[in-house]
Amino acid sequence: MVELIERKREEEEVKMMSPLTWAYIGDCVYELYVREELINRTNLKPHKLHIDAINYVKAKRQAEILQDIMPKLTEEEQDIVRRGRNAENHHLPKNASVQEYMYSTAFEALIGYLYLSKKDERLKEILNLIEIKPLD
Repeated sequence: MVELIERKREEEEVKMMSPLTWAYIGDCVYELYVREELINRTNLKPHKLHIDAINYVKAKRQAEILQDIMPKLTEEEQDIVRRGRNAENHHLPKNASVQEYMYSTAFEALIGYLYLSKKDERLKEILNLIEIKPLD
């Protein structure tokens, strides 16, 4: 199977990256996952898809998701989360508390790390822990 997007870095290189770099790509990977799940599970029109997707990608929701899945993470994954949470980010959150934003960044860092490390099966397991469904 040919990868649509080639991930060129080896795991050791990925481990040396900034957690904010992991979060940068993790944000994209997670949002694509949410959008695909909503498209696959519903027949919503694009505007409603967008509104529902926002519910899952906002910082507060990502922080809640991370808290829910933390007990199911390996020690290595929890370390990735800690590094993401503690990364010095100079961005000020608009619609979330500083703590929610830190945990949101940690969640995105985990997703990005797994993606860049090509740990696709584990990434899929973690994403499948998140129940994506349309809002009422």
